[in-house]
Amino acid sequence: MDRILLVTGGSRGIGAATARLAAARGWDVAINYTRDAAAAEHVAADVRAAGRRALLLQADVADEAQVLAMFARLDAEWGRLAGLVNNAGVVDVAQRVDEMSAARIRRMFEINVFGSLWCAREAVRRMSTRHGGSGGAIVNLSSVAAKLGAPAQYVDYAAAKGAIDTFTLGLAREVAAEGVRVNAVRPGVIATEIHASGGQPDRAERLAPQVPMQRPGSAEEVAEAVVWLLSDAASYTTGAVLDVGGGR
Repeated sequence: MDRILLVTGGSRGIGAATARLAAARGWDVAINYTRDAAAAEHVAADVRAAGRRALLLQADVADEAQVLAMFARLDAEWGRLAGLVNNAGVVDVAQRVDEMSAARIRRMFEINVFGSLWCAREAVRRMSTRHGGSGGAIVNLSSVAAKLGAPAQYVDYAAAKGAIDTFTLGLAREVAAEGVRVNAVRPGVIATEIHASGGQPDRAERLAPQVPMQRPGSAEEVAEAVVWLLSDAASYTTGAVLDVGGGR
C-alpha cells in the first residue's frame, strides 16, 4: 500500500529536503506551499524522479478554511494520509519584544502555532483508529530557539516554538493508544533561506562559532531526523523532541 505524506512548507529549505528524502524512502509526497509554485514544482519533479507520486497543494496554513480545503483535496485525489510533517513556519526581523507590533506577533503564532495545530487536528481525524484510521505519524518542526529564548532577535518565534514543544508532548500522549505517533525535531542553526526572510541572509555562517560543532547544519541533516521519526524504525518513539543543533 502506498504511504502518503503531507509536508507543509515543502517548497524550500527543510521541507523540500524532507520531501526529497521521504520519496527516496518510499513515500508519496504531497507538497504544500503558499506562494512559490515554481519552487514547489521543482521539488515535485525530484519526488517523481525518485519513482514516487507528487501532489502540489497550495494553501496558507494560517487560514483554517484553506487547511480544510487542502486536506479535502488530498482525500479526494490520493486517499488516507499516513504521515504529516508540520514544517511551514516564519521568522521576522530581529527585534526586542518592546518593539514588536501586534500584527507581527499575531502572524508568528497564526502560521507557526495555529497552522500546525489545524494540520495536526486534520491528520488525527484521518489517522487515528478512533476515527476509523489505521495509524500514522506526525512530526512537528520546533527550534532550538524554544530552549534559548532568542533574546534581542525573535522572542516571539521562540515562544511559538515553545508552544510546539508542549503541543507535541500533549498530542502524543492523547493519541498514543490510537495508532498515531507524534514527535518533534528542534533544528539549531541551519543554512536555509529562512534567514534571508528575516533580513539576515548570512546568519547561519555568522552564528557558526556559537555552535559546539562550529558549523551550521544542513536541511538534509534535519530531514534525516524527520524521516526517521516518520518511519517504522521509530515505532516505539512518541512524545520525543529531538535536537538537531550541533550541540547548541
